[in-house]
Amino acid sequence: MAYKSPVDEYKFLFENVVGFGRLAETELFQDADLETSGEILEAAGKLVDNEIAPLQRSGDVHPAVIENGVVKCSPGFRDGFRTIGEAGLIGLAADPRYGGMGQPLSIQNAVNEMLNGSCLSLALAPLLSQGQILALERHADPRIKQLYLPRLVSGDWHGTMNLTEPNAGSDVGALKARAEPAHSGSYRIYGQKIFISWGDGDISSNVCHLVLARLPNSRVGTKGISMFLVPKFIPDENGAPGSANGVRTVRLEEKLGLHGSPTAELQYDGAVGWLVGHSNEGMRAMFTMMNNVRLGVGCEGVGAADAAFQQAFEYASLRKQGRTPIGNGSGAIIEHADVLRMLADMKSRIFAARAICASCAIAADLERATGDGKWRSRAAFLTPIAKAFGTQTGIDVSATGIHVHGGAGYIEQTGATQFLRDVFVTAIYEGTNGIQAMDFAGRKLADGGEEAMAIIDEIRDVIRFAISHGRLGLAGKLEIAVAKMSATLRWMLNQRDLDERFAGASSYLRAFAVLLGAKFHLLAALTERQPGSRTALAEFYFGRVLPEIQGLCESSMDGASKLRRITPNILAV
Repeated sequence: MAYKSPVDEYKFLFENVVGFGRLAETELFQDADLETSGEILEAAGKLVDNEIAPLQRSGDVHPAVIENGVVKCSPGFRDGFRTIGEAGLIGLAADPRYGGMGQPLSIQNAVNEMLNGSCLSLALAPLLSQGQILALERHADPRIKQLYLPRLVSGDWHGTMNLTEPNAGSDVGALKARAEPAHSGSYRIYGQKIFISWGDGDISSNVCHLVLARLPNSRVGTKGISMFLVPKFIPDENGAPGSANGVRTVRLEEKLGLHGSPTAELQYDGAVGWLVGHSNEGMRAMFTMMNNVRLGVGCEGVGAADAAFQQAFEYASLRKQGRTPIGNGSGAIIEHADVLRMLADMKSRIFAARAICASCAIAADLERATGDGKWRSRAAFLTPIAKAFGTQTGIDVSATGIHVHGGAGYIEQTGATQFLRDVFVTAIYEGTNGIQAMDFAGRKLADGGEEAMAIIDEIRDVIRFAISHGRLGLAGKLEIAVAKMSATLRWMLNQRDLDERFAGASSYLRAFAVLLGAKFHLLAALTERQPGSRTALAEFYFGRVLPEIQGLCESSMDGASKLRRITPNILAV
């Protein structure tokens, strides 16, 4: 199957659904109009489809390996990463002072989705570099910026984030890595980091690690953590990679998927590093990178889902098996009602997840362009939804794609299983989806539900607009869902014991995501004067997916008391 980047789909979303046009009304993004963004997306799509997509199977069949302490990446990956860097795709949203293009995050995320759909293992490398670039732009001193940012933007070097340790995963505050002051403002870093994506490799000439560690006599917990920039090779006086630093790759993890992406265990033995930001404020600096990457990970899920759908659709359109009920049809299995249902379900969920991610990116762009706190709140509110719903959509759609293929889908040679194996980890890294849900039901309601209610009010506005245009059926179904979601929100706000909220947090987040997806589907349908393909897909979503909100909301409000009755002894029986 030849992957095709969803360029036209993003053009439609930007013009009709997610309010991209507001960016061009700001001074910062006045040149980011629909025509310019379309040209960028078209150029990126051609490059991705022709140069990057052919690497998908190479990364799975020929994983990255470590030989005598040297990591060698999958065939073609070095050239692929160089191609991505030379095309300017790593630095699309980076500061032009350091070689970036200064484009909105929303355009960068759209291009990232294309990269994800074409070859997720390789696409993870530029995503991590982009997150590091943003963290350095906002927190590093001028000397570090001048030295590191141009090389990260160009792809000459690539970046990582180092948080996890053997006894400090989600509980980052438990980390033990330490930093000791050295000479000329540098530090010596000691400790072990595990599960470091793209922690080593030969795709670039240097690997730049952002490492969380503790300074002497720092506080326990997250408030005693600082962040350091630690290169694999210490740059010489000309900025070229010089002597090897005191960081080595102990091993590469053997994983379920993402075989082309080397996940390293790193040992720091007095490695030279430089403080980024203020001491003991490492979590603040790292969250700049993490929040950027969390949205990017949501787009990883969408990209994998779209690639899985494309392959399943092509297979179902060509595969003939059994008698189909369509007179004068092709006889392909896509004519069977249940296969058609699976494909429509895949496509409708992809549209919803893609629109949510795009809307989150645009909110972040508007906050950056205007400084308006309302957009900061919107981007923060949507980030856990984009991450959790985007990645779960990737998992669900990829699994459905295997079903569409039937027995052939279970055979590795078809490539259908790779999408599921590769995307599964996205629900785990950068904060598990359960942690995203707890954040959504906890911190994101700390404003008394103000942001949630604002979004619900906007959905009511869309309902009224749809009614005025004669779309009574869709509007009525959405109104029922809004009422259920509003009741669930009130229940959540009334729970002072957060354990009550957390017991149903995953269902609550998913319900909100499904509701947002319905809003975007309705806006898409309203672009058609006469019901067409957008309306048909919206009607499917409203008939088959939107009803899930009722059950999800009931689950959200089931509380913790009954859940806590399920003791370990009961589970052990």
